[in-house]
Amino acid sequence: MASGELGAFLRARRAQRSPEDAGVLYSGRRKVTGLRREEVAVLAGVNADYYTRLEQGRETHPSPQVLDALCRALDLGPDAREHLYRLAGATPGDTPAPVPRTVSPELRQLMDGYPHTPAFVLDRVLDVLATNTLADALFSPFRAVDNLARMTFLDPAGRQFYARWDWTAQATVANLRVAAGFDPHDPALRHLVAELENGSAHFRALWETHQVRGKTREPKHLVHPDVGPLTLTYQAFDVRSAPGQQLIIYHAEPATPSAHALALLSSLHATAPVDT
Repeated sequence: MASGELGAFLRARRAQRSPEDAGVLYSGRRKVTGLRREEVAVLAGVNADYYTRLEQGRETHPSPQVLDALCRALDLGPDAREHLYRLAGATPGDTPAPVPRTVSPELRQLMDGYPHTPAFVLDRVLDVLATNTLADALFSPFRAVDNLARMTFLDPAGRQFYARWDWTAQATVANLRVAAGFDPHDPALRHLVAELENGSAHFRALWETHQVRGKTREPKHLVHPDVGPLTLTYQAFDVRSAPGQQLIIYHAEPATPSAHALALLSSLHATAPVDT
């Protein structure tokens, strides 16, 4: 990234930050719009000459600590903060905010608009936060649809449901390692890992390999007791309004046995008696 863009960004955001909002005291008329360079330097706790070099492009590698301080001084929101880090060729180094546990009504409405495809929302530790009707039907063999890792390793249905259980197990553990990279001290993650280590020797062995992998587009090979084998592809979408949540949508190729099986599963679930 050209150093000039970093300086231009800092200058623009400095001009947009009023001294009143920043809590800067001053007297008399001001010749600049927004904050002065020296004022940003004081707010960020950095040398004024160093900050000037950043704006002028003569300093191009600020540390994460300096970037964090500038984010606070300039009151940058999440998107602007990430942009500043990208301009500086760095990665945000602080602990991310907790992932929201509540799925918005708008996202639930969107999921319900996919009646022919299973859709569900996950957080980073693979907790299932919301499902649509067909996802409920798809995961009905499990005792509880609460966490994909727990379902894979601790629920007896997992080994029958996932036709390629060994591959699924490896991918699931690699996904959890991604979550550990965001916040290894996350209480939810630590509790889940302890539960899985205590309940599954297979999980313990895989966790020690430290393999890291985000979600891929490889097909899912499933076996549902009501409709038989299913081969489904999927897409994962980050939920920008709730960082850390992902919308997962499974899909069967049209006019395939899997598409027919999904349609049958939807019909069976729709006509199943409701417990009272």
